[in-house]
Amino acid sequence: MDDWSKAGRIAAEVLEYGKKLIKIDESVLSIIEKIESKTKSLGGEPAFPINVSTNHIAAHYTAYKDDKTIFKEGDLVKLDVGVHINGAIGDNAVTIDLGENKLLVEASKEALDEAVKIVKEGLEVREIGRVIQSKIQEHGFAPVINLSGHRMDIFNVHAGLTIPNYDNGDKTKLEKDMIIAIEPFATNGEGKVIEGKGSDIFKLLNKKPVRNEYARKILKIIEKYQGLPFAKRWIDSPMKDLAFNILEREKIIHQYPQLIESSRGLVSQAEHTVMVGKGILTKKE
Repeated sequence: MDDWSKAGRIAAEVLEYGKKLIKIDESVLSIIEKIESKTKSLGGEPAFPINVSTNHIAAHYTAYKDDKTIFKEGDLVKLDVGVHINGAIGDNAVTIDLGENKLLVEASKEALDEAVKIVKEGLEVREIGRVIQSKIQEHGFAPVINLSGHRMDIFNVHAGLTIPNYDNGDKTKLEKDMIIAIEPFATNGEGKVIEGKGSDIFKLLNKKPVRNEYARKILKIIEKYQGLPFAKRWIDSPMKDLAFNILEREKIIHQYPQLIESSRGLVSQAEHTVMVGKGILTKKE
């Protein structure tokens, strides 16, 4: 089994494991730590911090250190799991409904199912967006037009090509063996996201010399993630806050913002990793 297939299989198994943990009154931090531990126990490494974005937060929510948040009745939880094997990534997501949002969950799931069916070499990416948009609107909801799927490469979650969630007119064609993540987002809101507060999810942008001793030590730890997103809580150091502030100020690291539906509408998500010409990689054996 090659690394891409193995990463996809582990990601699918971890997603299924995590989905069963998300329940009313359960600790967000505890569940995320269990899911990340499960990833490692199966032989993978997190390709990015586990995301558990709820309700109008569409993406980029992970637990903070000492986070006391719990899942509440009525929450709509998007569980997004990424696993890598030697940099090859499996990225998948599912929405868990702790309320009464079954139709919204079905909209993103069915959009994903239909989109995956048409993937083939030579397909224009706008056609994927058209299918997603049509299926979501068929359910009475809107696609989130400024969130999208993406091409992936070794140690690169977003490798340039965008896989739209609506017909954006992009005639770029899929190529054989290209690795793409297709991830429809459906909402009962306006269908756009805006930036919210910081997520505590970071990425190394630019490795360059830094004077502060503590910042240098933290940077050395960060380098082991090889450009993949990482969580601040993963790094244990008494001078972590000072170091991160310096590294951000020097534009050495970038903090992803939480992404919020602009009208505070609820958002659902579904996602698979697909190899063009081979099919879905994020599925259990």
